[in-house]
Amino acid sequence: MKCVCLIGKPNVGKSTIFNKLIKEKKSIILDEAGITRDRIYGKVTYKNKTFSLIDTGGITSDIGEFNTDIKIQAELGASESDLILFVVDGKTGLDHSDYYIRDMLLKAGKEVIVVVNKVDNAKRKENIYEFYELGFPTIISVSGEHNLGFNELLDAITKDIKENTDITSSIPKFCIIGRPNVGKSSLINALLNEERTIVSNIAGTTRDSIDTLFTYDKKEYIAIDTAGMRKKGKIYENIEKYSYLRSMRAIEESDVCCVVVNAEEGIIEHDKHILGYALEAGKGVVLVVNKWDKINNPNEAIKKWQQKIASEFQFTPYIKVVFLSALKKKRIHTLMPAIIEAYENNSKNIPTSLLNNVITEAVSLNAPPSFKGKRLKIYFVSETGLKPPKFTFQVNDKKLIHFSYERYLENKIRENFDLTGTPIILQFKTKNEH
Repeated sequence: MKCVCLIGKPNVGKSTIFNKLIKEKKSIILDEAGITRDRIYGKVTYKNKTFSLIDTGGITSDIGEFNTDIKIQAELGASESDLILFVVDGKTGLDHSDYYIRDMLLKAGKEVIVVVNKVDNAKRKENIYEFYELGFPTIISVSGEHNLGFNELLDAITKDIKENTDITSSIPKFCIIGRPNVGKSSLINALLNEERTIVSNIAGTTRDSIDTLFTYDKKEYIAIDTAGMRKKGKIYENIEKYSYLRSMRAIEESDVCCVVVNAEEGIIEHDKHILGYALEAGKGVVLVVNKWDKINNPNEAIKKWQQKIASEFQFTPYIKVVFLSALKKKRIHTLMPAIIEAYENNSKNIPTSLLNNVITEAVSLNAPPSFKGKRLKIYFVSETGLKPPKFTFQVNDKKLIHFSYERYLENKIRENFDLTGTPIILQFKTKNEH
């Protein structure tokens, strides 16, 4: 899938353009502190053509200084992308930061479209010729705030993309993601060398990741390996927080994400962030504790690890955890069943009648609390989406739903239906709301 990256200095409107292109506001399935961040990746479909979009927003800098963060942002975006949308400010014009980014993009040799944002009147449209000074042939003016120019931009982005006819789209895809040096490469090698797998190479969808088609128990799967994290200068060695760009593409293209953590190091904050990216994208998830061969007294250690995981990921008890050693090929057989379970549950269809029976019983056992003299009433619930499962509740007033009661309803759904390994979405609509 073609990968497009938004690059530009702060406050030029990258995130606004990102949201317009993916046609939604930033959506977070989990909003607990420490687990999710702002969404910075998405999938865009336009005229039956699809591409992956990355937003490198959220970078801050001191006024007048082109700091290290912006340099890393531009270099990594250029490295990971097939096409770069270089966003500039049509209101304030060019400054030294824009020229600095320009120089880096010219060296990278990637296709670039200059997107002049904030062009919402005739005078500013006349001024866009200034931006040809950057040296890129394609200049498109838009207004993120007023939704102008986006069809022209999308036509330019998708001009060389074929319409969606991917024969592998129905084959389950999973990726191996995680921090550097947790054993991702060893894990996928061990998995594909397992006796019950039959492997054949297919063309990768990205320049840096490798997609492998293989057969497991007479069914086909595609493994996306993001382990080729070669050190390309200090930006890859020193700034780990930007190493997720390669993983972003893999997450978006996968049905299930295997998040690998290092048993020797334990769980660190960045592991939570990576898990959060996968859950936020609505993917099935398996947590893989690798390098288990390095652990003394594994039977005792597994209990401590389970307690640690329950504490660190207290709002995601539905995630399946596997303990294995990729290097020694121990317990590798436990991974594929967990991946298959997460995949099947991520696309599980629950009969409406059974779902309503569960919710009716849940409400009778624990009625919603009243708020300012009013009480939530649930009239009907149905599953309205898959990957991940989405449940829409018709209620008397959606403003009456409290976070704790929403969590209660989610727990009741999970108690009655096996949704191990997948996030779910609960949506509340006031009756007669469209």
